[in-house]
Amino acid sequence: MSTPIPIYLVNQTDFANYHADSQAWALATGFKADPNTLCLVPNAEGTVAKVLVGKPDPIDTWTLGNLPKSLPAQTYTLADEWPAAMATQLWLGWQLGRYSFTQYKHNSAVSLAELLPPDGADAAYVATAVAATTLVRDLVTTPAGDMGPAQLEVAAQALCDRHAANLTTILGDDLLTQNYPLIHAVGRACAQPPRLLDITWGEPDAPKVTLVGKGVCFDSGGLDIKTAAGMRLMKKDMGGAANALGLAEMIMGLQLPVRLRVLIPAVENSIAGNALHPLDVVSSRRGLTVEVGNTDAEGRLVLADALWEAFCEEPAPQLVVDFATLTGAARIALGTELPACFSNQPETASTLLACGLAVDDPLWQLPLHQPYRAMLDSAVADISNISNTSYGGSITAALFLQEFSRSEIPWVHLDLMAWNIRTLPGRPEGGEAMGIRAVFELIRQTIAG
Repeated sequence: MSTPIPIYLVNQTDFANYHADSQAWALATGFKADPNTLCLVPNAEGTVAKVLVGKPDPIDTWTLGNLPKSLPAQTYTLADEWPAAMATQLWLGWQLGRYSFTQYKHNSAVSLAELLPPDGADAAYVATAVAATTLVRDLVTTPAGDMGPAQLEVAAQALCDRHAANLTTILGDDLLTQNYPLIHAVGRACAQPPRLLDITWGEPDAPKVTLVGKGVCFDSGGLDIKTAAGMRLMKKDMGGAANALGLAEMIMGLQLPVRLRVLIPAVENSIAGNALHPLDVVSSRRGLTVEVGNTDAEGRLVLADALWEAFCEEPAPQLVVDFATLTGAARIALGTELPACFSNQPETASTLLACGLAVDDPLWQLPLHQPYRAMLDSAVADISNISNTSYGGSITAALFLQEFSRSEIPWVHLDLMAWNIRTLPGRPEGGEAMGIRAVFELIRQTIAG
């Protein structure tokens, strides 16, 4: 094995004080140690002697994210020593930067640069976080023709097989006999029948955590059909389910001492003669009747039945978290890269936000503003699935979900994009894990400690 090539993170002061032998080369190549710039310094034989990388302030997980694909395909090492937490983040960013979605490409093999594990880095955490993120990215980016409810169930079963977890599925009309009418109503028009995936793992007497993921494998909008532009990316509408499965991968892979349950209503919102109509009234698992003001607001319907099941389990969970690509309103408010976070417990929310910042997986809290609940009133049913105004759409959607929760049980609702619309270091355009490392830290710190 050849000697690994050292990588130095440098700002202008570091470069001036410690790399005098590289000044002439840097001048010739225009390297000024600006953040996120790169300089390959040759030796007398013309091979790479070292790599200089402009050091950002602050250094974060994504500092090395571009390097696996931009450096020559050789082996590298970090020249400087880093605290264990930072070494872990740097290595994680490098490893995530190696990802490509190549399932549909021929001759896609590409040689990538390798980084030796930095001293002190948490190898198990990095390997598991990479596996979880890869799972999410692959699931979300796979076309809907190959990732319907049945294929999502296959992916869930494969996850269970890897970790000796159990999967139970309620399929098709059994959803009606077992009282999941909203899940059935949304998914009944699809050739692949709707289903509820129910994963359990861990010791039964361990602290209980339940995850719920919106698994709308494609969203046409139903009879309130989307435009072609609005429908184009709807293969990602199961991004909530993918992120719930990714977080489950982390929890099980790192053996957190919890009793984990994952509930995924897996459906396709299709158009057929038996499709849900606008202004239909459908009962819910909770017993509340729901007027369907818009069939394109279907995600909150399937989540409602799954959430009520999560909150009514005995003994009760210590935390319920749902992931959903729920509203365009959240994207208008926060953009595509910052998920919206709602919680019924202020302390839970503040801890989660701090966890997200600590692991470079940020979230932003929006309020469960109770006066807006009146906007969901219906003249003919207990509640409408849409607001009577176009304003505050992410908040009114969260308030709808809150109707299917219990105030005494901590609950977090994440409204996320699950898709990178631009390529950033370590984060290529396509499906993306959002919030799973933040929620993992919340669970590890507050429940599994």
